[in-house]
Amino acid sequence: MAKDFIGYQALTDQALRGVVRDALRRIEKSGLIGAHHFYLTFKTHHEGVDIPDFLKEQYPDEMTIIIQHQYWALKVKDDYFEVTLTFKKLPAPLHIPFAALTAFFDPGVQFGLQFRSEGDAKQQPAPVMVPPPEPEVAQAEEAPPVAAQPKPAAPGEVVSLDSFRKK
Repeated sequence: MAKDFIGYQALTDQALRGVVRDALRRIEKSGLIGAHHFYLTFKTHHEGVDIPDFLKEQYPDEMTIIIQHQYWALKVKDDYFEVTLTFKKLPAPLHIPFAALTAFFDPGVQFGLQFRSEGDAKQQPAPVMVPPPEPEVAQAEEAPPVAAQPKPAAPGEVVSLDSFRKK
């Protein structure tokens, strides 16, 4: 196979992270509508992630947050977003770069994306539109019960983007 000098994998990954950014911008302006709510999984040790120390200790590698009922101060920028959630009855501001995301899922419409970590480019295929595997979810107060979490994808399952296109 020829070497990819254009970097299609990185371009695809960046474009799909833009989908997440645009979805967050929509709820930043008008709030969540209908059944939409978001599961966002990110690397807690990624450069630029700023979360309280007790969350870093509890989730040393990866954490999933849910934006649904109670969230405050959602601010979406080009490279990151900020949101305040409540954990242990205390408000916790979170600063998460889009580059730290590993998965996004909106169970209200069964739409999901998985992303490669920056160091995993040779180990994983391109980002795909599948429900993420069931992560250990950091339960903010008022989060849905565990039974309401999305059904995980089969391990190693890769879905062609063509299967989502209209014919």
